[in-house]
Amino acid sequence: MMISIIVPVYNGGSDFVRCLADANASAPPPLEVIVVDDGSTDDSAQQARALGFRVLSTASPRSGPAKARNIGAHAATGDVLFFIDADVCVQPDSVARVQAAFESDPELDALIGSYDDDPAHQDFLSQYKNLMHAYVHQSAREQACTFWSGCGAVRRTVFLKHAGFDESYGRPAIEDIELGFRMARANHKMILDKDLRVKHLKRWTFWKLVRTDVMDRGIPWTELILRDRSMPNDLNLQISQRVSVALAFLLLLSALGIAVYFKGYALTPLLGLLLFYMARYWVDRDDSEPSRFRFVFMTAGMIALVVLAEAHQMLPIIPPIVLGYLALFLRHRYSSSHSRYGRVASFVFMAYAAVTTLFIVTYLPGHFLTLAFALVFIALLILNNEFYVFLAAKPGKPFAVAAIPFHLLYHFYNGISFSVGLIRHTWRSLRKPKPATLKS
Repeated sequence: MMISIIVPVYNGGSDFVRCLADANASAPPPLEVIVVDDGSTDDSAQQARALGFRVLSTASPRSGPAKARNIGAHAATGDVLFFIDADVCVQPDSVARVQAAFESDPELDALIGSYDDDPAHQDFLSQYKNLMHAYVHQSAREQACTFWSGCGAVRRTVFLKHAGFDESYGRPAIEDIELGFRMARANHKMILDKDLRVKHLKRWTFWKLVRTDVMDRGIPWTELILRDRSMPNDLNLQISQRVSVALAFLLLLSALGIAVYFKGYALTPLLGLLLFYMARYWVDRDDSEPSRFRFVFMTAGMIALVVLAEAHQMLPIIPPIVLGYLALFLRHRYSSSHSRYGRVASFVFMAYAAVTTLFIVTYLPGHFLTLAFALVFIALLILNNEFYVFLAAKPGKPFAVAAIPFHLLYHFYNGISFSVGLIRHTWRSLRKPKPATLKS
């Protein structure tokens, strides 16, 4: 059973060089590594050639990874096509695991892996998003319902039978999921091997995260679900995730209800809690995202909080929030230079966060709307408890707490994505010309 590794690349940079180096260190080595350059303006193609890999091209300005992978697949000579992304590092035994899986099971048609739980970049957003990807795969069913090109292998005959990836996706999107849906409809056997782990080198920024989740994943995935009239209870589509989307909107509606009913009074403690729990994001440095972006938003948020607190006689909530930011700065510095005290520092910060939260919550008005907000929030925490426990076991409990606002935002814009995808699908269906009927 011969394995062909296929890597599409567009301006891969240093991550791509590391990707190729790890692919080159596979034991046993693959039959071939085919790199398909998708109009890069850097030296990605030259780097691949320098390592002795075969380099092809899409022969046009950036056609998208779907077309690039198809070009590589048609040129490959192996029995199994092993697709990896240009910012993914395989383990030394990854090729061996893929090879053994297909040799031991003649009925296996496709195999996907998972990101590991140790992301390359240590800034908050990169850790959060890459660990979320890892959690989704590690908690999914082994009988896969789709395909994943970040680390996915498929028999070449099966791939060609289904005409490969849909090249209408002109940028990185859900071309792999769409192929997986087609293979699933044809009853091909697809397995998720949770021990086939790769490292994701991607560095995430806030806007890149939102744009990818909404424009490249959420909306097209919704349209695919509506097209195929199939929504599997797996991966990001589990029932618990669908309920979480609904609860996220209920949480927002109850917060708006409190704000309107109490004429802005309750916004002060709610904004205070939000700023306090986003402290980890503000404090963690990320050189890929301009520092002025965070500074402006943090400053604007604090000014709004001070104005609201002054207007509603809640100025005492300001000092504990500011002290929380200072404590987090000190914790990062102290923990980095005295790592053996990291657990103690985390415990102290968590205790401080709990006390500060209780203090701020006392400023919320006693009303059934406030109770509804609290109950919905608690329901969301319980429903996603396993994910937060997963995060707590990796970067730590303070990290898991800091991830909550971003996870709530994730559920909210997933709802937005579904709504937009539904509207687009309906509009296209209405505009689609009806088949002509023969008159008798």
